[in-house]
Amino acid sequence: MAISDKRIIFETDEGGIAIMVPSDKCGLTIEQIQAKDVPSGKTSYIVDKSVVPTDRSFRDAWVYTTGEISGVDINMTKAREIHKNNIRWAREPKLAELDIQFQRALETSADTTTIVASKQALRDAPAAAGITTAANATELKAQWDTSLLGTSPYS
Repeated sequence: MAISDKRIIFETDEGGIAIMVPSDKCGLTIEQIQAKDVPSGKTSYIVDKSVVPTDRSFRDAWVYTTGEISGVDINMTKAREIHKNNIRWAREPKLAELDIQFQRALETSADTTTIVASKQALRDAPAAAGITTAANATELKAQWDTSLLGTSPYS
């Protein structure tokens, strides 16, 4: 088995996990790389690369669990916050555009009801009930309202 089929995992000071990907050309064993590159005082693990998810949508919510079934899991509390932040980023330009439409409507005494409702829907999007009840990453991704927010960042 090639050294590049392994990964070195350790917890960061911020509570996430760092994943080191060794090169077959480095000339060191995986254990030598671990001893050399893992910060002092950090517990680290050498794992098969299949343990690391390929879907990086919630990368900053990954945690490494040990025990009978060890591997990289998703901290759903952190994943929900990432999802809400993605919504906030997506709605920002939409709210700016609606602000312009609202101002123009006021200038011409046009009806603003639809604009106000659209702005409120965007403001309410991070508080959608489905985000709180999502049990896994797939369910959380399904909470992206493309009709309101546009293209999903997870597609």
